[in-house]
Amino acid sequence: MEAIAGIAAGPVSEWLDAHVGTGRGPYRFDLVPGGRSNLTYIVTDATGGRCVLRRPPTSHVLPTAHDMAREYRIIHALGPTPVPVPPALGLCTDEGVNGRPFYVMGFVEGHVLRDDAIAVRELTPAQRGIAGEHLIDVLADLHAVDVDAVGLGDLGRREAYIERQLKRWYGQFQQSAALQGRSVPAVDAVHDFLASRVPPQGPATIVHGDYRLDNTVVGTDARVAAVLDWELCTLGDPLADLGQLLVNWSEPGDTFVPLGHAPTLAPGFPSRAEAQARYAARSGRDLSTLDFYVAFGYWKLACILEGVFSRYAGGAGGGDQSGVEAFAGQIDALAAAAEQTAGLLR
Repeated sequence: MEAIAGIAAGPVSEWLDAHVGTGRGPYRFDLVPGGRSNLTYIVTDATGGRCVLRRPPTSHVLPTAHDMAREYRIIHALGPTPVPVPPALGLCTDEGVNGRPFYVMGFVEGHVLRDDAIAVRELTPAQRGIAGEHLIDVLADLHAVDVDAVGLGDLGRREAYIERQLKRWYGQFQQSAALQGRSVPAVDAVHDFLASRVPPQGPATIVHGDYRLDNTVVGTDARVAAVLDWELCTLGDPLADLGQLLVNWSEPGDTFVPLGHAPTLAPGFPSRAEAQARYAARSGRDLSTLDFYVAFGYWKLACILEGVFSRYAGGAGGGDQSGVEAFAGQIDALAAAAEQTAGLLR
């Protein structure tokens, strides 16, 4: 059986045979490229059937991060709701099987629109409009889920979400930056500024934490077929999700694209202003403080990428080292964008 980083193929295959009744071995494990945190593998069984396995990075795992049981619990709970998620098939917490916990979910047919080239290839301009609008509608549906009714009322503290996020990500940024001997003064300055300007929080909802089009599967009907990557999900302020989404909602003609790629650069998607207006109409929420959450979104993304940079520079990622050198400049640009957006609040 061919060796693949992050997968003990023999024990994992035995576990799949015993716990996931969707197929039989032998299995092929293919690492999905482009992921910068938890590792995702397409698992193909002897009949050609597919499922998806998620596990933590192979090294440099930060405390409280990469909780597979928590991520599995979330998609399992959301299964019966209007929020589209992959079927939850099984969770392995026995580290003797693969060195770290992992979970398995159903494979959802469709397209992951990682950039505008894929969006142009797979969707017509009219379909891109449908995909963008449905992405907003799904976010509003997520924020409307009754957390107690689905059994997620204890997923996290409900109050002071932004304050807790500022503390969490700043601490992880400092830890990661120290490993590489780096300093990003704009991250420090924006942290202090945002901490002094936190808007009052309304009722807590489920917050995805990294909601964007390329963290979904878009079906053949151009609607969101599944929302992926729930590792940052918790309870808190829903406007943080909208702010983060708008950070990543690049438009044709933008000179700065936060992640270096964005499907919404393709013509046909709603504009940022249209996306914001659709969310306001669908959710009924007051968006007068949205600039704060956009600034926070840039800042948080800079902190996250500092952690990714540190892990990948240290050799994590299942052997995929593509693009590591570009991270430092990307982090600096995000910090500058956070500083510029925060300036609108002064």
